[in-house]
Amino acid sequence: MPLTDMPDFAADLLAEFEARRTTRVNTPVIQPAEPFLDMAGEDLRRRIFLTESETGASLCLRPEFTIPVCLRHIETATGTPKRYSYLGEVFRQRREGAHEFYQAGIEDLGEVDIAGADARAIGDAMGILSRLLPGRPLALTLGDQAVFEAVVKALGLPLGWQKRLIHAFGDMVHLDALLERLARPQPVAGLDPQIAALLATGQEDELVARIDRTMQDTGYSTNASRSPLEIARRLKEKLTLAETKLDGGALLLLREFLTLRLPLAEASSALAGFADAAGLTLGPALEQFDERLAALARAGIDLGGMTYRAAFGRPLDYYTGLVFEVTEAESPAVLAGGGRFDRLLTLLGAKDHIPAVGFALWLDRMETARGSR
Repeated sequence: MPLTDMPDFAADLLAEFEARRTTRVNTPVIQPAEPFLDMAGEDLRRRIFLTESETGASLCLRPEFTIPVCLRHIETATGTPKRYSYLGEVFRQRREGAHEFYQAGIEDLGEVDIAGADARAIGDAMGILSRLLPGRPLALTLGDQAVFEAVVKALGLPLGWQKRLIHAFGDMVHLDALLERLARPQPVAGLDPQIAALLATGQEDELVARIDRTMQDTGYSTNASRSPLEIARRLKEKLTLAETKLDGGALLLLREFLTLRLPLAEASSALAGFADAAGLTLGPALEQFDERLAALARAGIDLGGMTYRAAFGRPLDYYTGLVFEVTEAESPAVLAGGGRFDRLLTLLGAKDHIPAVGFALWLDRMETARGSR
């Protein structure tokens, strides 16, 4: 399907970016696929258009801008703080039909005032949409990956289970399935009886020797990416995770947390009340949440129409704290979405830690909203 023309409000959008003191950047349409496959999340991985270079390197059509903008920042060794803006085509399979569409946004890299930068991202997204969709009531849903992680860690689950739950944040179908497994553990199927016995008795040396002999006998050892010791410890971890059962009280607390949904202005006191009643220490995550609300107030941003939902996440694996989406009130179509991604630049190769937050605007949906007036 051919790409539609640039929306007629593009010039106004670029003026909004300029007024916010951003530097506009362009990134190549053809991108290395590995960063997206490794860091963007299962939902996006399923919808990427992949290809190969002449040398066999895996490439893709640009499915989003955050990773390319961060890679460009690292490659150009630009100092921080730095605010980038972008406007261009992205390519991904969509249920709406069109696979090529325009996206714009702002990436705020290196600002050490975390709460202030979060508030600015929210204010910029809401402000730009209000200017380009005048008179349209907007609704913002906010979640916080860091608060969810703090709750999960405070429950004392094994690290492997913490990683599984955190990875599923924002996908309630997947999360519910994991909670069901924690309520009703299932035995690991298909294990060799002798290996199962060695795992049960904790005889690691004998287990490693047994795995080594099996690898030698089958010829697998010459191509193995893991040593017998690594395989033995991975099996032990898998068995531990399979046998882990979250007690009824802790499971009830986690489910109760995930049901929290209330006006953003009331969220801070509600989270503090939940933590006190549950006997959980949420520490820096809750402090950062409070600081963000204070920063929003200092910026004069109206919290009316903003909702905190504890289970809300966005389908990209690189988010670390704030996550949010903006829609028209009473409409499910997402007009803007973003959040904080403090680990991403380090994972992409930055030598120093660079905090980051940003958001994207979906121009085709904005154009549809403008046309429905």
